[in-house]
Order: sequence, then structure tokens, then C-alpha cells
Amino acid sequence: MAKLVVLTEGFAGTSFELKGERTTVGRMEDNAFQIAEPSISSHHCEILVRGHEVVVRDLNSTNGTFINGQPIKEAVLKPGQIMRLGAVDIRLDDGTPPPPAKRQQDHTQLLPGGVKLTELEQGGRQVGSPFAKKSAGANTLFLYVGIALVVLIIGFIVFLVVQL
Repeated sequence: MAKLVVLTEGFAGTSFELKGERTTVGRMEDNAFQIAEPSISSHHCEILVRGHEVVVRDLNSTNGTFINGQPIKEAVLKPGQIMRLGAVDIRLDDGTPPPPAKRQQDHTQLLPGGVKLTELEQGGRQVGSPFAKKSAGANTLFLYVGIALVVLIIGFIVFLVVQL
């Protein structure tokens, strides 16, 4: 039997079996599946079981209903897909074990010749590099402006003290 399994921390492990044709999900107690989380609307969505299909219909919720990151008004939720209501992620589980995860291939590329010692000594600066070293002129200007401000503030404080 299909069930909704909450994945979000704090609610993880909470589940609800879809026994009837229509299940309401929301924050209020009058929902068949209540999830007391502020980002979920009082009556967020309804789940309709139509034969072997599970259909999700958003009930004009404030934060929306999403299936695999896509906003929906009404859509079929397939086993293993993630439905997000507000800040809560829920997976549809049909009771079958999930397929084994595919192993990600490493896409690291080798640089021909590697990094040269002269490049390291120069700080690795490359033309057009977003990591190019900043010039010392900007730092010097910032230092002089800061010293001038400190001197002005101290002078102003001395002036106020002398006036009192």
C-alpha cells in the first residue's frame, strides 16, 4: 500500500498510509494527515488515489506544492518522487525497495604539465582569472582614509572636551 514518508528533520520517519480515495494534508487537526509546521498551510493539498495513480492537488496554499522541485497545481506523484509542502519534504513510498543508487563518475580533469613552480611563486595569477591578486594601491588608500578618519574623530572629541 502506498504511503507518504516525511523526510525533513524533526518530522523524519513520520508516515501516512493512503487508505482512502482522498486524503487532505495540512497544519490543522481536521486534515487526515496533519503536519504541524508553520510553512504548511492549514489545508495545504489533497492526495487523490485514482486506481494505481496518486494525484496531488494544491489547495491554494501560501508556500505552494512542489514535485521534484517543480511547482504544481495538480500532478501525478510517482513512487520515489519528492513532494515539498512549504519547508517539508515528503516521499511517496509504494512499499518496494528503491533501486540501488548509481555511482557518480569522477569528472576530475588532469592539467597537462600540472602547475609550474614559477606560477606558484607569482601567486598563480592568470589573465582574466577571477582569483587574480588585488593591487596594493587599494589597500594603501583604505589605510590612509582610515587614519584620517581616526585623527578627525580624536580631534572632534578633544574639541568637545575643551569646550566643556
